[in-house]
Amino acid sequence: MGATMNSIAAALVALLMAPAVAAAPPTYTTAEAGNPFVDGRYADPDIALYNDRYWVFPTSSRPYAEQTYLDAFSSTDLVTWTRHPTVLSTANVSWAKYAVWAPAPIQRNGRYYLYFAANDIQSNTELGGIGVAVADRPEGPYMDAIGRPLIDRFVNGAQPIDQDVFIDDDGQAYIYYGGHGHANVARLNSDMTSLGTFPDGSVFKEITPAGYVEGPQMLKRNGKYYLMWSEGGWTGPDYSVAYAIADSPTGPFQRLDKILAQDAAVARGAGHNSVVNIPGTDTWYIFYHRRPLGETDGNARYLAYDRMTFAADGTIQRVKMLVKDNFDDNNAIGWKTYGGSWTATGGQYRAQHSYGGKALLTDNHTNAVYDADVTVTSGAGDAGLVFRATSPAVGTDSYRGYYAGISPAGQVVLGKANNNWTRLGAAALSVAVGTRYHLRVEAVGSSLKVFVNDMANPKITVTDGTYTAGSSGVRVYNAAAAFDNLAVTNR
Repeated sequence: MGATMNSIAAALVALLMAPAVAAAPPTYTTAEAGNPFVDGRYADPDIALYNDRYWVFPTSSRPYAEQTYLDAFSSTDLVTWTRHPTVLSTANVSWAKYAVWAPAPIQRNGRYYLYFAANDIQSNTELGGIGVAVADRPEGPYMDAIGRPLIDRFVNGAQPIDQDVFIDDDGQAYIYYGGHGHANVARLNSDMTSLGTFPDGSVFKEITPAGYVEGPQMLKRNGKYYLMWSEGGWTGPDYSVAYAIADSPTGPFQRLDKILAQDAAVARGAGHNSVVNIPGTDTWYIFYHRRPLGETDGNARYLAYDRMTFAADGTIQRVKMLVKDNFDDNNAIGWKTYGGSWTATGGQYRAQHSYGGKALLTDNHTNAVYDADVTVTSGAGDAGLVFRATSPAVGTDSYRGYYAGISPAGQVVLGKANNNWTRLGAAALSVAVGTRYHLRVEAVGSSLKVFVNDMANPKITVTDGTYTAGSSGVRVYNAAAAFDNLAVTNR
C-alpha cells in the first residue's frame, strides 16, 4: 500500500512539474482580425512553429536593389503579431548584394536555419543563388553559415530561387526550389548546410509538374506528400497556387487543381504560399501574399492567410479569400478613412463624432451579405454600414453607394449617396447609446434588406438598382460609434 501511495504521489508531482502545453488557437475561418494581418509591403511568406510561437518570414516587397534584408513576424495566437526587423541582412552575407527573396525557416539540432535566395542570377557565370544562414534564436540575427551559396547554378533549367525545406518523418531533409518554370529537389545532409545524394548517386532531381512557375512548398499529411507551387506572373492577376499529391517526397507530381486564385471582389495576384498545421489538430492555414484591388505597383504585395481544408479523399478544397475584421489585434490595416477620426482600440474600430466620416476596405463586392456590430457611443445621428461604394472622398455624402445605419433618435435608415442623400427606407427602432446592435445588410441585385438583431425578419426591404458593386465599410453621421466583427460574404 505504501509503495502504491508513493507511486501516486510521484505521479502527481510529475504532473504538477510538467511544462504547460500551450492551448491551440481557436479554429479561424480566415485572419479574423483582418487581412493583411501585418502592416507593410511583404511577399513570399513562409511560416514555422517554434516553441509554441508562430513565425512568419517574408520577402520585403520593395524595389529590386532595396531587397537587402529580411524581417520576421511572430505570434502566439495568429492574431497579434510582433515585428522583428532585419533578422538577416546582406551585411552578414558576403556574397549577397540584393534581391534577397523567399526565406525558408526550419529548426534542427537546437539551431535555427534560414534559407534564402539572393542576387537573382540569370546564368551560371553570375555569383548568387540559394544560401543558408543560421542563428541560435528564431529572431536571429542570422549569419551566413558557409560563406557561399549552397546552390549557385542552374540545374535542369531551374533558377536557384524560391526554396522550401522539409524534414520527413524519417529525419531526411529535402530542399525544393526553382524558378524559370522548373523545379528541383535535393537532399540535405543532417548538418543542414550541405547537399547529400540520392541512392542513385544524383544530387538533384527534376520534379516540375505541369503549369509550374515558381515557389514550391511541401507538406505531408496522412502519409501523402503534397507539393504546392505558384503559377502565372507575379505582377499579374493570374498569379495563383496549384498542387499535386504523391506517395514519395520526390514525386512524381501530377497537377491536380488550382486551389488559390484572385477574387475580383477581394484581391488580385494571390500566390507564393506556405502552410501551417495547428499541432494536435487537422486545422490548416495557407499563408500567401496578394495585391489589393486597384493597385498597379507590382511591389504592392501584402501578407494574408485563410483556412485551408482537406476533403474526405485527401484532396485540398479551393481556398476562399474571406473578408473579416474583428479588430482583436487593435489595428485597422487595410482600411482607408475619409474624414473623421478613427482608432482601433479595445478590440473595436472607433469613430469620433463627425458628420459623415467613413472607413472603407478595398473590396469590390456585388451580391453580398454585410455584417457588423454597431454601438452608437454619443450623438443624435446614426452609425452603420456602407456598401457598393465608389468614388469616396472626404465629405458628408461624398461617395456613390448605399448606407444603412441605426440611430438613438429611434430608427434604422437606408439610403444612397451621390454627393447628396436620398432616403430609401426607414423603420422605427429603439436604439440606446452605448448598447451594441448587430446590423446586417443583404444586397442581391436590386434587392436590399436591412436587419437589426433579428436576422430572420428585415426591418427594411426596398428595391433599388442604382449601384451594383463597390467597396464596403462603416460610417457615422452626427454621432460617434464603435464597430466590431465586420464581415462581408459573397452571395
